[in-house]
Amino acid sequence: MNIGLGLPITDPAALLDWARRGDAGPFSTLGLLDRLVYDNPEPLVALAVIAGATTRIRLQTEVLLAPLREPALLAKQAATLDRLCDGRLVLGLGVGGRLDDHLASGTDIQTRGRRLDQQMALMRRLWSGQPYDDHVGPIGPASARGGGPEVLFGGFQPAALERVARWGDGFLAAAAPSWAAGLIDAVRAAWRSHGRAGAPRIVAQVNTALGPPAVIDDARTAIGRYYEFSGRAESMVAGMLTTRARSARRSRSSKASGSTRSCSTATAATPVRSTARPRFSSRTGLPGGRRGRFRLTRRAGRRRSAPRPGRRPGRAPRRPARRSR
Repeated sequence: MNIGLGLPITDPAALLDWARRGDAGPFSTLGLLDRLVYDNPEPLVALAVIAGATTRIRLQTEVLLAPLREPALLAKQAATLDRLCDGRLVLGLGVGGRLDDHLASGTDIQTRGRRLDQQMALMRRLWSGQPYDDHVGPIGPASARGGGPEVLFGGFQPAALERVARWGDGFLAAAAPSWAAGLIDAVRAAWRSHGRAGAPRIVAQVNTALGPPAVIDDARTAIGRYYEFSGRAESMVAGMLTTRARSARRSRSSKASGSTRSCSTATAATPVRSTARPRFSSRTGLPGGRRGRFRLTRRAGRRRSAPRPGRRPGRAPRRPARRSR
C-alpha cells in the first residue's frame, strides 16, 4: 500500500515547501485537484514546477478535467511533463460534473464522456508515436514511460468504470468507503471482460480532518459544500475520517514526554512515519492545512506481510487495563 500527500490549493506559494517535505518523507505521491471556475492553481503548470523541486516522489493529477482541454496539446503537455520528471507523472483524468467549468471552457457538459473517449483514442495514438492523422505527422516528445504516462480514471457511472478497462491503467475511487467497494468490483469485472492482463491499479480516496472540533466542523462544511452538486454530499461527509479528542490529548502527551509512536495519520506541519511501510496516497485539496483527502492504493499481486506472533490479523495489540489508585 502506498501513502501519498495531497497538496493544499489555497496558497500556491506554499506548494514547493509541501512538495519538498513530501519528497523527503515517507510519501509516494503528490496530488493536485483540477477545476476551472475555482481558486486553485492549474495542476499541470504547478506539477511542472514541483517536478524541478523533487527527485523521487510521483506527481499526480486528481483528477484533470480532460474534456475542458484540446487533446493534441494535452497529450504533448503530459508527455513533456512525464519526460522532464523521469516518468513520475500519474495522469488522473475525469470528465468534470460541474456546469460552470464547462460553460467557462465552451464545452458541452452533455457530451463530456463521449469527448473523453475520443480524446483518449487520439492521445494513446500520439503517445505511441503514430501520426496525428493522414495529413499531420506525429506530435512529440515521447514520454519517459512507453505509450504515455500512467493513466487513472475517476468516476461513478458505469461508462466511467468501463473506461478504465478500455483506456486506463487504474481506477481512482473518490467515493465514500461505504459504496466504493462496489465501484472497484465493477472496474475489475470490466477489466476482465476486455481481456486486459493483470489487474487495474486501485486508488481509494478518503477525506480526513485532523485537529480540534472547530477544524473538523469547518472541514465537514467545506466537504459538503464542495460535493453539493453531486447529490452525494451527505455520504461524503459521513465517510470523512476525523481525529478524536482523546487521540489529540494522547498526541500532546506523547510530545510532552518526548516519546514517539507509529500512527496512521499526518498533520499538515509534520507528516508522521509509519513503521508498517504502507503504500498509500493522500491529498489535501481543501482550504486549511489539516483538512484533506487521503487515497489508498494497492497493487495487484502484492502479498500482505504475516502478522506478528501472538497477534490477530487486522487488530491492534490490546493494552493492559489501568488500575485506579
